[in-house]
Amino acid sequence: MSNSIGEKFKITSFGSSHGKALGAVVDGCPANLELSAEDIQKELDKRKPGTSKVTTARKEADEVQILSGIFEGKTDGTPITGVIFNTNQHSKDYSMFENTPRPSHGDYGWMMKYGNYDYNGGGRGSGRVTIGQVIGGAIAKKLLKTQGIEIISHVTQIGDVKAQNNDLKLIKENIEKNPIRCGDLNAAKEMEELILAKKQEGDSIGGIVETIATGVPAGLGEPVFGKLDGDLARALMNIGAVKGVEIGLGFDVAAHTGSEINDEYEINDNKITTKTNNSGGIIGGMSNGMPIISKIAVKPTPSISKCQNSVNLEKMENEKIEIKGRHDPCICPRVTVVAEATTAIVLADHMIRSGFIHPSNLKY
Repeated sequence: MSNSIGEKFKITSFGSSHGKALGAVVDGCPANLELSAEDIQKELDKRKPGTSKVTTARKEADEVQILSGIFEGKTDGTPITGVIFNTNQHSKDYSMFENTPRPSHGDYGWMMKYGNYDYNGGGRGSGRVTIGQVIGGAIAKKLLKTQGIEIISHVTQIGDVKAQNNDLKLIKENIEKNPIRCGDLNAAKEMEELILAKKQEGDSIGGIVETIATGVPAGLGEPVFGKLDGDLARALMNIGAVKGVEIGLGFDVAAHTGSEINDEYEINDNKITTKTNNSGGIIGGMSNGMPIISKIAVKPTPSISKCQNSVNLEKMENEKIEIKGRHDPCICPRVTVVAEATTAIVLADHMIRSGFIHPSNLKY
């Protein structure tokens, strides 16, 4: 089982939804990066459960403990280990799924592949496992900030409700003002109403999350294997519940001609830029200095309280199930921080691989 992401800047996550603890080991972070538990905690607070009506009712403080890798307020070049202990598991809610896979969950695949499967809360396959990515991403974001790189994720669509605001400054301000983390406050209100309506029906709803990385230099990524967009798409697709990834215009390129969407070059303030950014900041597998823009399609939460069809694998017969427990009616608001973290990990890894950040010591 693969539990790691990255080459030079590498994150290995551990733990499960209802286990004792979850966390991550971050290897490859250069020494002398100023870092504290608070830097990581502020990112974890964005994804922790039980913070609003549109998230799961499960209450977890998700307080991180740093076990290694920091000395006198700075990284020391050794592996950084962060751990969070589970405190509010309701494993009894999942006893009925020992032999009955839940629709559109990974249960059946886990059962067939491993046999010994922790079905409580989805075990290692739970969205709660993204805690490890957020820990790693928080460190990556702090590292990237030393190079002037910033990353922001926001919800652009829930169901058929779409955000209209494309002003990055306003998006940054507005996502902190609503529980949906949407950059358009009017759309955010409609999105919240839609999510709560589906919650009341015992159902769920999907959406789209966009991530924007600014300040990325040209030249990250490899032109053949190891493309920046290839690594980014793979990492984003590895987030649970993501069923599609787009870079720049994405699938919309199919409806245009080259003359319509080619990003033409120009000089602005002695810098090479492009007039448009339809390629999402990546051309030929390498960054071109423009903002890197990606979108992910997030499916509706598969845990819904409506009656569904499944099978009993022990009895080999059809079975009706109703999923109890505490679940998000929409995953998108909490996925934003995971998308930010994942993007940061990929970019930090490539910044080191391409020589923009020294692998051992930030002071070099």
